[in-house]
Formats: sequence, structure tokens, C-alpha cells
Amino acid sequence: MRGGRAPAILLGGGVSGRPRPFRSSKPRPPPSPKILAAALLLSLLWMPALLPVASRLLLLPRALLSMASGSPPSQPSPASSSGYVPGSVSAAFVTCPNEKVAKEIARAVVEKRLAACVNLIPQITSIYEWKGKIEEDNEVLMMIKTQSSLVPALTDFIRSVHPYEVAEVIALPVEQGNSPYLHWVRQVTESVSDSSTALP
Repeated sequence: MRGGRAPAILLGGGVSGRPRPFRSSKPRPPPSPKILAAALLLSLLWMPALLPVASRLLLLPRALLSMASGSPPSQPSPASSSGYVPGSVSAAFVTCPNEKVAKEIARAVVEKRLAACVNLIPQITSIYEWKGKIEEDNEVLMMIKTQSSLVPALTDFIRSVHPYEVAEVIALPVEQGNSPYLHWVRQVTESVSDSSTALP
């Protein structure tokens, strides 16, 4: 370049003769408590869903290394030292229009051994789109602990007794937890699990 300044190269890969914009040295104000609470709630809700993905990603380098060496990858033991098989127990979430309906369904799934335990969380607010309109309702959230193999039967039962046209049933596998509790969940629901897998 003759008679001019050398162009400045930006980190983004572009070239510019202009200087980079000045950034203020003033500290940013902290996020509002509502934003912090929303971020915490979202992280708590998504964490169980992301744990299985993250645990599988941790195994990726070992699998790639074994592929490069030509030897088959060694499979990690599915059972931990406690004997619990990760993912064999699930927590299912169901919303109900009121406490009366939630208690009736909770009692029925425990009596039928489709679940070992149901927690009722009252006074949640649900905001959702239904038939082209934004709705807002007060509901009761059921947190149901069961064997993962029973989730289809649990879902079918809830759909058959639930007053909603489309009942919410969402199940997440439990990767780890208090081993005696997880064994208890399996033990309480074992007879249903055995009969559901038996051949007719």
C-alpha cells in the first residue's frame, strides 16, 4: 500500500481502515432478580434432560480413541457400585386442573403399582397456547416416580382418567440419586413390571 495507513485486521476476519469502537469501562448493572430467578428455574428444569446427553458426550473421546486404534470400544458397566442401573427409574410430570383430580389420579396410580410415590405441587401457573389462543390456568403438578419400563402403561392409564382433552405426561429418566430410594421405587412397582413384560 502506498501513501496510506495499513488496514487494521479485525478478529472477525474482516479488514477495515477504521479504528474499533471504544467500549465503556463502566460496569454493567447486575441482572434483575426476576431474570436471575427465571434463569435458575430454566436451568433446574433442563438439567435432568441434559444429564444423559452430557454423560454420553463424556464417553465420546474414549470411543474415538478406540476407533482410531482399531479395537472395539469398551462398554462402561451399566450398573454403578450401588447396583442401580441409570435410567431404570423415571420421574413423570402431569398437570391437573385442581387438587381433587390430582389426588384421585395419584392414589389410583399408587394403588395399581404404576408408581411408587406421587408428589403434588399445588398452585402452579401454566401459560400455554391452545387452539390459537394464549391461556393461563392455575394447576396442580404431579411428580410421579416409577420404573422407566412402566411409563407407557402409566401414560395410557392417565390418558384414560384425566379430564383434559390432551393430558400432559412427560417422563425423564433418573440417572442417579439416593440408591436405597431408587431401589425402593423399583421394588414397589416390580410386580407390575414383571406382568407387563410377561408373554400372554
